[in-house]
Amino acid sequence: MNGRSEKRKGTWRAWAGAAMAGLALLLTGTVARGMEVRPFRTGNMAPLVQIHGLPVPDNARILASREGEVSAVADLANNYAVDAKGTERVVLDGETYRFALDLRYGLVPGVEAGIEIPFIAHSGGFLDGFIEWFHKAFGFTNGGREYAPRDRLIYRYETNGADRFRIDDSNAGIGDIRLTGGIQLYDDGAAAPRRVALRGALKLPTGDSGKLRGSGSVDFALWLAASDDYRLGDWGHLTLFANAGGTVMGDGDVLGDQQRNLAAMGTFGFGWSPLDWMALTVQTTWHSSLYKGSELREINNDSLLMTGGFSFAFTERTFFDIALSEDLNVKTAPDVTFHLALRQRF
Repeated sequence: MNGRSEKRKGTWRAWAGAAMAGLALLLTGTVARGMEVRPFRTGNMAPLVQIHGLPVPDNARILASREGEVSAVADLANNYAVDAKGTERVVLDGETYRFALDLRYGLVPGVEAGIEIPFIAHSGGFLDGFIEWFHKAFGFTNGGREYAPRDRLIYRYETNGADRFRIDDSNAGIGDIRLTGGIQLYDDGAAAPRRVALRGALKLPTGDSGKLRGSGSVDFALWLAASDDYRLGDWGHLTLFANAGGTVMGDGDVLGDQQRNLAAMGTFGFGWSPLDWMALTVQTTWHSSLYKGSELREINNDSLLMTGGFSFAFTERTFFDIALSEDLNVKTAPDVTFHLALRQRF
């Protein structure tokens, strides 16, 4: 069995384990209507991808007039990919962290505006040993990472023996700020609602592109978010959701001669909430390649991620998300990304 097949098999084992954990929680709780299900707002955290303005999966419900939401979000990505072909060589070994403060507010009925301020850090990290154990426990291949120095940082791409970029010193700082907005296109107002929203984001070049904390360009993203809810009686409710759209990217500073100016994305997922305080969500996200002119998967290939985890309601207005992402299309995204978010509505 090849490494990719082993990885897929291990991925399904991991999500089966997550589903069993959800059932265990169900058995210890009191069955009720369930909480709102929404996608995890996380995407591809690969060093060369996270600098651009790709949309991340988002909710089909626009905040009501004078309703606000503030979120503190953390994404911790562990990268390991070493590849060479012809005159090209790439090494992506390290950890990338993204901490963001996201503020949204309902301006008038059906219209929402917001701002996201990210803080980006690259380092050798501390997760290599845990990731190797995790891969072994769930049957994933380590892809040679067990032979590389642990907890090192080197993001490097070279062609014809010359570096196109190289990051080997830890760094941290502000990332590219995003201005966000949304319009409610449809909401049937039912107890089990069906909704469609149009969302957009304008990414500003506020991060240092030389440190891979930004792209050095203005990007504009536009996408549709839709959801359909189904009541399951005493078993809570099930929500299906999808996002689809794309990004227009300005000419950036990172691999500028290879960067594409258009990229598409799509997400499909579902969430089941059997309890007022808990929901289990699984989603798959695809996006097209952001670069061209390379034979390496890490540079020029579409990406496919699977993300799964739980959301908890501490109060009617306070929520906590915890999720894990795995790359289904190997070498196009981090091996593992941990996603945490604390959301407060007001």
